[in-house]
Amino acid sequence: MRAERLVTMANDIGAFFDAESDKAEAARNVANHLKKFWDPRMRREILAHYREGGAGLNPLVRSAIALLAESNGHDRT
Repeated sequence: MRAERLVTMANDIGAFFDAESDKAEAARNVANHLKKFWDPRMRREILAHYREGGAGLNPLVRSAIALLAESNGHDRT
C-alpha cells in the first residue's frame, strides 16, 4: 500500500481520537487501534514512513507511531 494512503488512514483514525482531552491517552488509543486492526505489513510501512520523516502525519498520529516504534522490539508490530 502506498505511504500516502496509510498516512491518510492513520490521520483519520487520529482525528477520531483527537477529541480526547488527554492527548497521551489518545495517542495510546491510536497505537492500540493500529495494532488491533492494521495488517502487520501496513504497520511496518507506516513505521518505515515515520522513520523517514513521517511527512503528512498529524502530531497525535506521530506520537502514536512513536509508541509503536518503541514497542516494535517487544512484539510483532
